[in-house]
Amino acid sequence: MILSIESSCDDSSIAITEIETRRVIFHKKISQELEHSRYGGVVPELAARLHAKALPMILEECRSYFGSLKAIAVTTNPGLSVTLMEGIMMAKALSISLNIPIVEINHLHGHIYSLFIEKESTNFPLTVLLVSGGHTQVIEANSLTKMRVVMSTMDDSFGESFDKVAKMMGLGYPGGPVIERLARDGDRDSYPFTVPLQKRGELAFSYSGLKNAVRLAVESADKSDYADIAASFEKIATLHIMRKLKKYFKTNPPQRFAIVGGASANLYLRSQIEDLLKPYGATLHLAELKYCSDNACMIGRMAVDIFDSTKNVS
Repeated sequence: MILSIESSCDDSSIAITEIETRRVIFHKKISQELEHSRYGGVVPELAARLHAKALPMILEECRSYFGSLKAIAVTTNPGLSVTLMEGIMMAKALSISLNIPIVEINHLHGHIYSLFIEKESTNFPLTVLLVSGGHTQVIEANSLTKMRVVMSTMDDSFGESFDKVAKMMGLGYPGGPVIERLARDGDRDSYPFTVPLQKRGELAFSYSGLKNAVRLAVESADKSDYADIAASFEKIATLHIMRKLKKYFKTNPPQRFAIVGGASANLYLRSQIEDLLKPYGATLHLAELKYCSDNACMIGRMAVDIFDSTKNVS
């Protein structure tokens, strides 16, 4: 088995994955949303202290599996340095005490492997849209070792913009689910926000300008207008992605397409992607909703493939 640790942001998570079957034997995650909600976003130093408390509590429940572990997997990048360090220190301590190797995992690649949790095989190649609180990227994932970023954000991410709009409205953290629920009762055409980068040809994303336009709308609106603002914002934020994907698809038509990351749970985004893919006859791959946000299962699933590939080479 492989024990995996995820602490890249504000979720403390540990999982144990059986190497041969890829089955999740144990998984527990402790969210810090309540502690950070009063600040309207993640406070790194607070998150690190909470990880220092939560991770050992979860690990205590895993002791009975220690004798069966072949490796320790841990997220090493990207993420908040102070929170990553909590997981890395635990991984190093376990590696030394149990005399087993550490498997370092890229957090973004881990999100791609959320598609394969408890599945014996992977389904590469894939064109992947990764949307989370810190990243908005399009990745051509051809195999475990061949993943290439072809499009990325120039500033704010898709998920981060939802969090910041919610903060402007005083709706707390995390903002994604709150804005999505609020938008269902609003008119998507009530605020004519400009689609970012619509006059620029580069394959990139940007949400800073849209975020500022929403801020100005919120400052001059009543709370009764918030649903319309949320709906209009969600429409334009998603339309921005659709237009850039459509441009990319002109020269790189998709066959298998996936959405991963915490913001991939947004149902409006999912529906728009489904419509976009229809003319290409492409299949859409999605992780289970419980695995969209940060979790140690995706870290463990990728670590199993890395462990197996290393074993086969040796």
